[in-house]
Amino acid sequence: MADGIRDKVAIIGMGCTTFGEHFDRSVEELIVEACMEAIQDAGIEKKDIGAAWSGTCYEETSIGKASITLSVALKLPFVGSTRVENWCATGTEALRGASYAVAAGAYDICLACGVEKLKDTGYGGLPQNEVQWGTVRRLVDSNQTAPGMFAMLATRYFARYGIAPDEGKRMLAMISAKSHHNGALNPKAHLKREVTVEQIVNAPIVAWPLGLFDCCGVSDGSAAAIVCRADMAKKFRPDPIYIKSLQISASSGVEMLYDDDWTHVESTTHAAAAAYKEAGINNPREEISMAEVHDCFSITEAVTMEDLQFSGRGKVKQDIESGFFELKGGLPVQPDGGLKSFGHPVGASGLRMVYEMYKQLQGKAGPRQIKNPKFGLTHNLGGVPSVNVASISIVGL
Repeated sequence: MADGIRDKVAIIGMGCTTFGEHFDRSVEELIVEACMEAIQDAGIEKKDIGAAWSGTCYEETSIGKASITLSVALKLPFVGSTRVENWCATGTEALRGASYAVAAGAYDICLACGVEKLKDTGYGGLPQNEVQWGTVRRLVDSNQTAPGMFAMLATRYFARYGIAPDEGKRMLAMISAKSHHNGALNPKAHLKREVTVEQIVNAPIVAWPLGLFDCCGVSDGSAAAIVCRADMAKKFRPDPIYIKSLQISASSGVEMLYDDDWTHVESTTHAAAAAYKEAGINNPREEISMAEVHDCFSITEAVTMEDLQFSGRGKVKQDIESGFFELKGGLPVQPDGGLKSFGHPVGASGLRMVYEMYKQLQGKAGPRQIKNPKFGLTHNLGGVPSVNVASISIVGL
């Protein structure tokens, strides 16, 4: 493995809109709010930006096939601007592009922005629509749904590790209740209300065992970051956050046909191993202070805890029940409320996760503040459980 970008790039400014139903706001307005907060937070001017990366997944309804929307909205004349998409890893992909450009020495300062107006697409997760898959896929896989696919992950996990259905359902409910508790403390979250384990267990079923509160919502939002060379970061602020690792892994399709056991996500395990090596992390459970992971469904968070080596294989239930991943636990997960509380405007989610790590590491997370964090990890997963792309970032002091 090459040296990577560990400690070569620093985040000196970040911004994030509220996530929610922004039918009254344009994608340009969301971009401007997030990016201007990041620019002002960094203490720079727009003219200082060498290049920009914008991430959005649904170009037909949000930003078009280029990054011109970002350039026009921010009035960035003749600044190189690139649009990226990579399913649910899109926001992190924008950060990766900006960070790699700085690490390569091509620019001193870059902007990364993720945005999505997902409510405008009409997408609700049931069933797939033309905006997401296209007409042919919609006709061929007309009964395929995201909740249905991840529900199979849950039932297979229960079967493999001998978890009774009612015990498994309650385990998943504890995950969602934890995230809703954290989201209720976050003014930028879409859903800011606590939900009890009993309410979650008894909620309407979407695809068994996943009920209404086991599934993340559909939202609009934007988040942005200003990154610069690490050696110049403290010229802009006394408390920059340094990127320790940015890694990505995509499954090949072979896993789905032959090797996948449907109790874990192999691409996450590969991305995590590479990220830990780059960041110099030897014991993730002990060394990672907090994490924001891709909790599109409660079962996704559960298996991700094992894929990230936070819990042993088949052991996540004990950690969930002990409160290990709660805000005051040994390794808080979803301290900002996660996708469960924010929803999932696809292009923005990855950067929204990093925004929480950034604020936590600076001690600016308010009632959600974690005591003395050192490393924060974010994880995105795009695609179905067996064929997907997984991205991981690790940031720290």
